[in-house]
Amino acid sequence: MKIPKRIQPLVDDGLVDAVVSQLMSGKEATVYMVRCGDNIRCAKVYKEANKRSFKKAAQYQEGRKSRNSRRSRAMEKGSKYGRKQQEQAWQNAEVDALYTVAEAGVRVPQPYGCFDGVLLMELITDEGGDVAPRLNDVVMSKEQAIEDHQLVMNYVARMLCVGIVHGDLSEFNVLVDEYGPVIIDLPQAVDASANNNAKAMLIRDVNNMTQYYGQFAPELLLSQYAQEMWALYESGELTSKTQLSGLFEENNAAANVDTVIEEIKAAFIEEQGRLERIAQANEIDL
Repeated sequence: MKIPKRIQPLVDDGLVDAVVSQLMSGKEATVYMVRCGDNIRCAKVYKEANKRSFKKAAQYQEGRKSRNSRRSRAMEKGSKYGRKQQEQAWQNAEVDALYTVAEAGVRVPQPYGCFDGVLLMELITDEGGDVAPRLNDVVMSKEQAIEDHQLVMNYVARMLCVGIVHGDLSEFNVLVDEYGPVIIDLPQAVDASANNNAKAMLIRDVNNMTQYYGQFAPELLLSQYAQEMWALYESGELTSKTQLSGLFEENNAAANVDTVIEEIKAAFIEEQGRLERIAQANEIDL
């Protein structure tokens, strides 16, 4: 196929030899299958800020700090230079998150670098060598659903152990290969300790996954993994070796105003995420 304008510089530099096909176009990027020497990989081309349909980006960027004080000031002021730096930070956030969570034992595509808004990474394939399906296209047995749900909960917990919340986890952001679930799409990943929305996002992520797997194993809908792992995280007891049970005993003490507000915020974000997933699915189907 014709080489997209944004990928042409990578071809010129010898990083990409050919563009095989377009895999998908979503709210934040368009993904292509590319050939790099003897390897077939993915090239994720991030859309410019004014063309992205990702809602409330500022909510996700809260707590992200630049190591360069000049960049930080420019980003805060919203200058042209600052907006450019903010875009680079948004794109680099996914590369940083991929390396960090992979080291923590989470299955994600291996990144090969981000070049001018184009992320080169591993292409996840199925047993036949074709592009692996997204979780929302997979039907499974009750036993498989329980097994894979537990694995995803462990992945979410391991991410939290290294201070990261995916922030947009759903059946649309998980691929399934012969070895199981693979987490994808992390440009909006948030700092669990620095972002005030982190807990609400974690709850939404876990609820999204539980609701999907719960179609095949309804008993999963009674689990409370998000509350369990967040309580362990806050108390400093969550580790990569923690055995999660999905059980959590609510504190029956008098309601705290901050807690009530937090729960309302979580419910609002969850509903917003549901509407966005529906819109995204409609966009891809087109």
